[in-house]
Amino acid sequence: MEVIFQDRRILVAVKPAGVLSTDEPGGMPELIRAYLGDDKACVRTVHRLDQTVSGLMVFARSRAAAGILSGQVREHGMGKEYLAVIHGAPEKPEGTLRDLLLRDKNTRCTRVAAEPGKDVKEAILHYRVLETRDELSLVHIKLETGRTHQIRVQFSSRGLPLWGDKRYGISDGGEQIALWSVRLYVEHPETGEKMTFFRLPPWEGIWSRFQAPEF
Repeated sequence: MEVIFQDRRILVAVKPAGVLSTDEPGGMPELIRAYLGDDKACVRTVHRLDQTVSGLMVFARSRAAAGILSGQVREHGMGKEYLAVIHGAPEKPEGTLRDLLLRDKNTRCTRVAAEPGKDVKEAILHYRVLETRDELSLVHIKLETGRTHQIRVQFSSRGLPLWGDKRYGISDGGEQIALWSVRLYVEHPETGEKMTFFRLPPWEGIWSRFQAPEF
């Protein structure tokens, strides 16, 4: 467990791949309580990363803080940036992807919808290709919306699946999906201070095929 920042209202940590974001056995709140040495500590999830995805998450340390941070998520006041490795390269080195996404509750998969309808939500992200090598691209992504599996589906639907994404892409020898929450922007729920947190993934495995980016 790597904790980037903590005080009495928030805690920012790196979520490992394979760990759930939510408060259930083995989930991040439980791991954080173990880190704090207090199994009754208030640790609340206010946003999520897919179980297979790694990187920065912020957690609330009180009910009031959770309400404020959840409001920031709803109103797009919490900024989220990612790094991803995709197969291929977009036609343009940078741009915006806009889609209508439908979440299928039965299959627990998300897909691009042809037109508006019930449970269809707009998804917007902005991307910039940092490097392309050996038919793979390292991409920096800024989310404008936060739909379930949004990044994975928006790129996969364009024939650019993420490395290691078995659900929406292709198998890559069993390696972990190459999607990392690299930067978070939040307003502190008590002080209102605008805070930025940044952490690159361990530069090994698929990431090491590229030069580590400088931000």
